Amino acid sequence: MGKKGADTRCRLIAGARSLLEARGYFGTGLNQILETSSAPRGSLYFHFPGGKDQLVAEAIEQAGAEIAGIIATAEADDARGYLELLVDMLGERLEASGWTKGCPIAGVTLDASATNDTVQQACSAAYASWEAALRERLTAYGHPEPERLATTALALLEGGLVLSRAHRDRTPLRRVASTIETLV
Repeated sequence: MGKKGADTRCRLIAGARSLLEARGYFGTGLNQILETSSAPRGSLYFHFPGGKDQLVAEAIEQAGAEIAGIIATAEADDARGYLELLVDMLGERLEASGWTKGCPIAGVTLDASATNDTVQQACSAAYASWEAALRERLTAYGHPEPERLATTALALLEGGLVLSRAHRDRTPLRRVASTIETLV
């Protein structure tokens, strides 16, 4: 694949990611993805012969890797500070987007994972990578129960992002941060 083809493929994934995060699986149509990515219709099926499901799965994989990277590289003095930093970073990302971009996976998970195995597997893999990155960081900080705290912190973060997005207010995330303090 040449540079032009690779650029088109990247634009399709980026367009899908943006729309999926803001609108979910069922709120994102192929025509919207093509328009957002400025790609011709034929290029979608050339790069993604599996159609929307393949494109969504790859967009979820890419978004999952990006968030896993943030989780893996955030630095603080201790586990408490680390988790507070993550809450703050994700809250800032949400608010800066005008409350449209919380978790890049949650909307798709809720929309399609019960009926679409390809999408469900991509969402599950993304969440598993986040839990693993959290567990590794908490282990490095010397937390005595990194596995339990990683799952709990991820669940709290996800819920806090959903509530903050719904209310267009970071108060739920601030409450998540204070709850995490009691767990660490």
